[in-house]
Amino acid sequence: MRAEKRAAAGNSVLAAIVITGLKIVVGFTTGSLGILSEAAHSALDLIAALITFFSVGVSDKPADADHQYGHGKVENFSAFVETGLLLLTCAWIIYEAASRLFFRHIEIEPSTAAFAVMIISMGVDFWRSRVLGRIATKYDSQALEADALHFSADIWSAGVVVTGLALVLIGRTYHIEWLRDSDPIAALFVAGVVISVSWRLARRTVDALLDAAPAGVRSQIQDAVSHVDGVLEVDRVRIRRAGNRYFADVTVGLARSVTFQRSGQLVTAVSDAVRHILPNSDVTVQPLPRALGSENIFDRIRAVATDRNLNVHDISVQDLAGHLHVEQHVELDERMTLKQAHDQVTELEADMRRDVPEIADILTHIESEPATIETSEELVSDARLEQRLKSVAAKFPEILDVHDFVFKRIRGRLYLSCHCTFPDDLPLARVHDVQTELEIRFKQDSPQLFRVLIHPEPSTDNRR
Repeated sequence: MRAEKRAAAGNSVLAAIVITGLKIVVGFTTGSLGILSEAAHSALDLIAALITFFSVGVSDKPADADHQYGHGKVENFSAFVETGLLLLTCAWIIYEAASRLFFRHIEIEPSTAAFAVMIISMGVDFWRSRVLGRIATKYDSQALEADALHFSADIWSAGVVVTGLALVLIGRTYHIEWLRDSDPIAALFVAGVVISVSWRLARRTVDALLDAAPAGVRSQIQDAVSHVDGVLEVDRVRIRRAGNRYFADVTVGLARSVTFQRSGQLVTAVSDAVRHILPNSDVTVQPLPRALGSENIFDRIRAVATDRNLNVHDISVQDLAGHLHVEQHVELDERMTLKQAHDQVTELEADMRRDVPEIADILTHIESEPATIETSEELVSDARLEQRLKSVAAKFPEILDVHDFVFKRIRGRLYLSCHCTFPDDLPLARVHDVQTELEIRFKQDSPQLFRVLIHPEPSTDNRR
């Protein structure tokens, strides 16, 4: 991309040098203000082309520690400078044309060379405007677009100058006195074309330098992001442009109960929605936690724990004579002391009472969250124990099958894991109750069991 843009800008510099030189020579030999104004216009086009050439080289440099949004603003600034140069050209053309119309008359000598130079100039301008326009559109380059507009305007202004010279020649041939002013009038038309082009370019470059959002794009982004499943609200959308790249900052509200992983997925989905509106844009998404009106008391309890980066489970809420009693299990680092763990749970319970005032009492069971990998001392094979436990499981009507028994001895304690098959349509709450009861029965039958883990499976898929 960088090589193609620099090549297009470099060819424009060469074309501007040739055209400017020819117009200056012919302008002075004919005395035509129209051609001299075109020469001045082309001279500024040359300066603009040089600015574009160097700005394109700088703007495509990657971001660094001092320019964290890249160097794209160089293109916008160069386009702004080009606009100023064009307006200065117009001021000179208008002054000189008014002087020739009202205060002094300069005899024009239309020549074949003058017509030839202007026609060649129009051909070169057409070629360069087409090439620059194509590259500017391909890479969304404002600097190259400005150059393309310059050459495009040159076509029309050169055509006006040729018309002026032709009218001067007709006036001299047929002795029509009033046609002698055609050349300065043509120069005024040139100035008008340049001002029109400059005004359009100025508005776009100033908007880019002042970080103005493209018309209608902000509302499109808000609408697209609001339709992302999981986004509750679009709090803020900010857009800025640097060169050919857009930067978008989006702040969205998400349910406070979503996991960190789910939040990351939603951030990716929001970024994709923005890039659908602004392709290849750099998107920053900030998620904000929001409480849902549909949250039940369990959701609110978990939200408080999540806010403190704690994991609670086995939450039970009982209504005792109109007062809510909460029981819960919380996992804390096994390397903590009891005093440290108890202090952390006390703070958690205080936060829950503040955020969920309906709670009258909280009882928290503290569990140790494993922080080390346990090493199994041996795998134990005990067919008699396995058969006895199967007999215990057979007393539960919901249990269709129990299999894959694994006995392990870890730190001198006996661990058991097994798979248990249930009907496909058995409610999960009932599955949990049966599992809990089965664990209790296993330990009652075999007190040597320290820990029992049961994996439930549906009858249609009972071997995983």
